[in-house]
Amino acid sequence: MAGIQRYGVTRRWSDAVVHNGVAHFVEVADDPSQDIRGQVAQVLAQMDARLAVVGSDRTRLLQVTIYVADLKDGVILNSLWDDWIPEGHAPARACIQVGLSPGYLVEMVIVAAVD
Repeated sequence: MAGIQRYGVTRRWSDAVVHNGVAHFVEVADDPSQDIRGQVAQVLAQMDARLAVVGSDRTRLLQVTIYVADLKDGVILNSLWDDWIPEGHAPARACIQVGLSPGYLVEMVIVAAVD
């Protein structure tokens, strides 16, 4: 499959997939024992690391879909997000309440342009 790059491939998923200059990946907290503030901070840091691996950065985000276990956590999520995202580079974004795996409070699905 020429033109498709997969990073961190396992039997069930890849950590990231890049095709036609666009990266697709998902992040959840590495340590789900933390509260929403801790999990969001982890996910944002993990996003930075993954973006660097695929040749992108925060300014190249195209779309982020955020799944939260409870929409009441949106205030904390938005506060951390607003501090993290560079002014003028906000992607298209949605935030949806869903049932996540036990202990997980947030999951983000990311689409970003790559060099």
